[in-house]
Amino acid sequence: MKERMPAYGGQAVIEGVLMRGKYAVAMANRAPNNEIILHQEKLTGVYTSKLTKIPFLRGLIGLWDALGLGMRYLTISANVQTGDDEKIEGPMLYITLAISLFFGIGLFFLAPALVSGLLARYIEMSAWVSNLFEGLFRLVLLILYLWVIGKMPDIQRVFMYHGAEHKTINAYENGAELTVENVATYPLQHPRCGTSFILTLVLLSILLFSLLGPLPLYLRLLSRLLMIPVLAGLAYEYVHLLSKHLDHPFVRFIIKPNLALQNMTTREPTKDMLEVSIQAFNLMTALENENEVNQVISP
Repeated sequence: MKERMPAYGGQAVIEGVLMRGKYAVAMANRAPNNEIILHQEKLTGVYTSKLTKIPFLRGLIGLWDALGLGMRYLTISANVQTGDDEKIEGPMLYITLAISLFFGIGLFFLAPALVSGLLARYIEMSAWVSNLFEGLFRLVLLILYLWVIGKMPDIQRVFMYHGAEHKTINAYENGAELTVENVATYPLQHPRCGTSFILTLVLLSILLFSLLGPLPLYLRLLSRLLMIPVLAGLAYEYVHLLSKHLDHPFVRFIIKPNLALQNMTTREPTKDMLEVSIQAFNLMTALENENEVNQVISP
């Protein structure tokens, strides 16, 4: 039986890539002077606890990881570009994270619920149709948002690093030597991408919210907030399950929308971007191997 490789992941940051393993994270950034700056951190606490093995709950931990750990390293990468005089840290970092979180929830969950709820007051429609309209509106908002920010030059570079991250992990999972030339030949899309998670979450919201039936507007909005953890858990388990069966023709067929949406969040990276991504991945796997050894020899 073929041994299953570790499910490594990562994300693009400003002029760099963050790679995440089971025990550690590593980030590489291209500084303004063209030097590659490396950052590393061993994961502790909730990231390595037994909670990460509990179905559905691990989806919530993954969401917290994407928001907390991801935002913190995104800020570190920004500080690399701006220098010591303009660092974002301390309370300002947490305020920025809170604002980003409230913006995302407001735009993609509350706004569609509010619009569809108000529309139902003036246009006669069933609760099912109203909830379906809300879900489709949420999906359109997501696609429109990605299209708009994808036009910004700075975001385009982030999307190029996103492509570099995917290519590096794809090359590793196919057993290729991680050279710039080899990694460049691999696809931009990856089934475990956060973009796939977000699209799955939005599509599941159409189904789940439709089952709630008619609700007063205030309960409609409250239910959307309260169901976010449920949706996150379901979306994570769905993506996690499919990632284990990518060799199956049916699975390859149903993940096509997820891969297609990644065309909006990835761009073809340059060679120097691939170099950054490979260094981040190599540092992360070195830390992983070190921790694996420590796990074996510890009493």
